[in-house]
Amino acid sequence: MAKQTNKKDENDSFMMKVATFIVDRRNLFFLLFGIMIIFSVISMNWVKVENAMSAYLPDSTETRQGLDRMEEQFITYGTAKVMVTNIPYDEAERIADRLENLDTVIMLTFDNTPEHYNNFSALYDITFGYEETDERALDALDEVKAMLSDYDLYVSTSMGDASAEQIAGEMKVISVLVAVVVVTVLLLTSQTWAEVPVLLLTFCAAAIITKGTNFFMGTISFVSNSVTIVLQLALSIDYAVIFCNRYKEEHQKLSIREADIIALSKAIPEISSSSLTTIGGLIAMMFMQFGIGSDMALCLIRAILLSLLAVFLLMPGLIMLFGKAMDRTVHKSFIPKIPFVGKFAYKTRHVMPLVFVVLIVAAYIVSSKCPYVYGYTMLETPVKSDSMIVDEMIEESFGASNMVALIVPAGNYEKEKQLLKELDLRPEVDYTMGLSNTEAMDGYMLTDKLTAREFSELLELDYEVAELLYMTYAVNDENYAKIVNGLSAYSVPLIDIFMFLYDEVKEGYVTLEDDMMETLEDAHSKMQIALDQLQGEDYSRMLVYLNLPEEGDETFAFLDEMHEIAGKYYEGTILIPGEATSQYDLYKTFQTDNTVVNVVSILAVLVVLLFTFMSAGMPVLLIMIIQGAIWINFSFPAIQGKNLFFMSYLIVSSIQMGANIDYAIVISGRFMELKDKMSKKDAIIETMNFAFPTIVTSGSMLALAGIFIGQMSSDGAICGIGQCLGRGTIISIFIVMFVLPQILLLGEKIIDKTSFAVSIPLKMERTAGLMRIDGMVQGQISGTIIGEVHGFVRGEASLFVNMGKLEPREDDDSELEELIQKEKNMRAEVTE
Repeated sequence: MAKQTNKKDENDSFMMKVATFIVDRRNLFFLLFGIMIIFSVISMNWVKVENAMSAYLPDSTETRQGLDRMEEQFITYGTAKVMVTNIPYDEAERIADRLENLDTVIMLTFDNTPEHYNNFSALYDITFGYEETDERALDALDEVKAMLSDYDLYVSTSMGDASAEQIAGEMKVISVLVAVVVVTVLLLTSQTWAEVPVLLLTFCAAAIITKGTNFFMGTISFVSNSVTIVLQLALSIDYAVIFCNRYKEEHQKLSIREADIIALSKAIPEISSSSLTTIGGLIAMMFMQFGIGSDMALCLIRAILLSLLAVFLLMPGLIMLFGKAMDRTVHKSFIPKIPFVGKFAYKTRHVMPLVFVVLIVAAYIVSSKCPYVYGYTMLETPVKSDSMIVDEMIEESFGASNMVALIVPAGNYEKEKQLLKELDLRPEVDYTMGLSNTEAMDGYMLTDKLTAREFSELLELDYEVAELLYMTYAVNDENYAKIVNGLSAYSVPLIDIFMFLYDEVKEGYVTLEDDMMETLEDAHSKMQIALDQLQGEDYSRMLVYLNLPEEGDETFAFLDEMHEIAGKYYEGTILIPGEATSQYDLYKTFQTDNTVVNVVSILAVLVVLLFTFMSAGMPVLLIMIIQGAIWINFSFPAIQGKNLFFMSYLIVSSIQMGANIDYAIVISGRFMELKDKMSKKDAIIETMNFAFPTIVTSGSMLALAGIFIGQMSSDGAICGIGQCLGRGTIISIFIVMFVLPQILLLGEKIIDKTSFAVSIPLKMERTAGLMRIDGMVQGQISGTIIGEVHGFVRGEASLFVNMGKLEPREDDDSELEELIQKEKNMRAEVTE
């Protein structure tokens, strides 16, 4: 019994009006899209890209709080590690002297230790006199490079966007390759040559507008900026292909304009429904605590919506423009029929479902042991960036460096000294750096307390001048008891009295000889740099260099222990920002994000499928298929023992659930439509023949796009997304082709029994004159007819329209003659 409602008739009529308006007003939409494209070409230069992963950590994480606190309290100068190879130590010393003499270099660390000279290579730690975000710091680095251009030089720095520029260059190459693949696939799967430019123009318009509207988000992540357009192509090209196929089907019996209108009226609800599963999977990413998930989800959802608009509003007009060319360039399809797949499915319908259940249980167990990592240091990529190569070379000669900052309340140098001393005794710590253990002059540390006599001896300053200086300091410090009781025992931290002396000299209260003034100027410069970096108004910062990898259970455990150690000396906020802490924070957010993303993506897709198939059983079967494919996909890194960036899993599992399930929907929908019209064997054979062109077109694009990204990107996160997406798509295609048909054959009774669709009595339609009939009908046409009809009838008809529609037409012989002539031409082509 067919199912049809008056509401559906109203919707069909509304869609016809909408489709007619779009087709007939195509020049208006050409103009609108032209304006949007021009605007987008300009606005894409306004987009800001965030290259730091840490920027997307939740505000509640220690790393985010620590970075914010450091930005408020301290100045971070631009730094670089410069390695010069193939030089003797004498030459390395001469280079160090030349570097120190540069006005832009305010600090240089180099000595004859294995940390700075090893294997005829010298490593210089350079600090420039500008903040790391200042363009002048990059200019200063360029000056160093120019000065040492005659040597074998390798530079590692966090300044600038060298990595981002390399990623952008890689993605341009990948985009070109994906474009070549798309054109090739479309040519091979097309039925007319002229449909290819229609599809490409539609997508290119959507891609340009997507790129241009990124600036509405303010700032997007480097991941979203890199992969959105490539994934948009792979995810949304389906929509254009579905509409084009609809048009070609309608055009077999209708003129270009009518076929365009009817195809569009049918495609809008069909494509919109199809896109909801993809959008549902992407929505799950918005529930991640890690902000890149939300950033990428918003970018991709917007990209898909813009693709839908291009298909619904621009493509109908393009079909009208290229319609005649499409008629002239019809060619034989290169996609073969695959009856063997349907026959195999029917023969193995009792075996494959059991095998699949065993396989996904095993895959679930194995994938749960996937070696996730939360930083880049333990990742391997097929392509290495220039910065990665340099870092590896420096690490090979001088070892790796794992530094975290320890931020504590300011104001107590003695506690800081004790804390650093305790940390230095720990085997997990290589060395520490803070104001209290940084040497100032002649063995004195910056925070050591000196009396007036000790200070005068240190600077060779007249004792009376020193005493007067200490007295003035005590008055400013409101420490009048020291003045009354005598200054001989009054001691002041070296850095404080030094900075006070400098201020007094600048104010003109104290006059020094030239050589002493030069010493004071030099010492003040170095002390000010130390203060800028290590002491803020409310907090002090210490640097702790660990003998541990950046991530791992041992590292994470010691970070917790550092909090306990610091807590013995300080009350209040204690923060330990650094790469290790960032990865610890990511590890903790992943534990929640993993569950949330999986549950939300499944629920979102489940809701869409429930209303698509009006059955409780079908969504469960389809989700089981794709979730099984996801588990199999992420079993590979576990089996290979290959580390996987955690974000790659979260993003790809969402995309795989939302996008790949479309392949399962195509097969399931067609089979449920055919199973009551023919034998189950014939139905599954016909279903697979029908679905294969759609799956191979979309699936090959998505798989190849993923493979190119995975093999050609040097960024660990982007590379992981590509590898997992390419592999996951191939696995999904294989499963929906060789496992889903058997599950449908075995479970179709369950699907029918769990259906909750309501049957509505059929409406008898009566008309006379010329009419258009499309679909499965039952009734009388000046006689009796039962069957599927596509054509014109002149006479009287009383019909139950089970599927399709009956439309009265004006009694115009010319239209009927046109149809007859077209039918003759088609039969002549078939005969040839």
